[in-house]
Amino acid sequence: MGNLGLDCRRPATRDPVMRLSRYFLPTLKETPAEAQIVSHRLMLRAGMIRQASAGIYSWLPLGFRVLKKIEQIVREEMDAAGCQEILMPTIQPAELWKETGRSEDYGPEMLRIRDRHEREMLYGPTNEDMITDIFRESVRSYRDLPKNLYHIQWKFRDEIRPRFGVMRCCEFLMKDAYSFDMDLEGARRSYNIMFVSYLRTYARMGLKAIPMQAETGPIGGDLSHEFIVLADTGETGVYAEQVLLERDPREEEIDFEADLEPVVRSWTERYAATDEKHDPAKCPVPADELVEARGIEVGQIFYFGTEYAEPMNCYVTGPGGEKKLIHGGSYGIGVSRLVGAIIEASHDEAGIVWPDAVAPFAAGIVNLKSGDEACDAAAEDLYRKLTDAGVEVLYDDRDERAGVKFAEMDLIGLPWQLVVGPRGVEAGHVELKRRATGEKRELAPDQALSEIIDSVP
Repeated sequence: MGNLGLDCRRPATRDPVMRLSRYFLPTLKETPAEAQIVSHRLMLRAGMIRQASAGIYSWLPLGFRVLKKIEQIVREEMDAAGCQEILMPTIQPAELWKETGRSEDYGPEMLRIRDRHEREMLYGPTNEDMITDIFRESVRSYRDLPKNLYHIQWKFRDEIRPRFGVMRCCEFLMKDAYSFDMDLEGARRSYNIMFVSYLRTYARMGLKAIPMQAETGPIGGDLSHEFIVLADTGETGVYAEQVLLERDPREEEIDFEADLEPVVRSWTERYAATDEKHDPAKCPVPADELVEARGIEVGQIFYFGTEYAEPMNCYVTGPGGEKKLIHGGSYGIGVSRLVGAIIEASHDEAGIVWPDAVAPFAAGIVNLKSGDEACDAAAEDLYRKLTDAGVEVLYDDRDERAGVKFAEMDLIGLPWQLVVGPRGVEAGHVELKRRATGEKRELAPDQALSEIIDSVP
């Protein structure tokens, strides 16, 4: 399938499977009755996913490419913040959860099983207990702190009523990171690093994310923020100062070794509240500076102190030889949920409108007259030059009506469309369409290629 990493550039190979005549893309003309929200409808219609059972989905080639792009952005931002990637199993021993007293906190949402030796196991919905066990077996001294370990792994929660496609399903891909520090001061530094890293992560995906103070729920602790991305079809009402929406975290110079408290405070001191907590009578922001919008929660960070270290006896030796309980935090991003959230935030009546950074392909080539010698030669030349430049491209070489080809290209939402037709070939130009704006221009082939190549992240 070619490269599934973040970059829309890849090694110069012309993979024949990137032709629609061979690509597995089972699109649907009609919307399935069970799809209630935009992202679920479009993911099914665009051939990105198929339901295996309630709340459980198979990811098909197009959807899987987007999932891997998002995963790679998350990975790169975690690595840039000084985190180290590991991989923990999906199946965990129940004894760890009993040790922390969390065994019953999730109730029937936790899938519990027994192996052939009658040992109690569970399909982990989160990993605080397991990572604390790994840490206590491996780290003894304060000199080995701080540490922040993360993995990207499939989770399972037995939702009583899974719905909305990948937005509220049973099996989902999640990035969860866990920090370990000797004291509250160090833990707060780790928390601030993740706070800033999350803002940068979402911005790279073309999303506007607003941090909100949040409840800690079954994770525990007394400090938490959730990150809500703005989308007109979002599930949550959001009230926020206009200035928060105008900031771009990518434009701010960040040194993760420095004190990030002023950066975090510059976000949290601004007004932002969900509709559940917003009180118009007490809101300190003038009406002309307050934005009312909808949003989707896509990540949450927690500081939980010694909540896991205490029951699990997770200590390090301090500078004076004393035993000190570690202070912990956990930081989650819903990777698969983000696919749906991005679609909710970026779509139109025709289909998905992918931001460049997460698009499954940078461009699509539409040959309006497959089998015509001149059109085939022109389309093949564009395909060759784009792939040689390392641009990921999907070539519609099928013998189909033009209307079908245009509709499917709009549905799957690739950032650029290159249209090759008999009249254009004769006149020496192609049509270049920018999916996000709908703008169409007739350009010389080399000029169109340059625009696409220059735009690729």
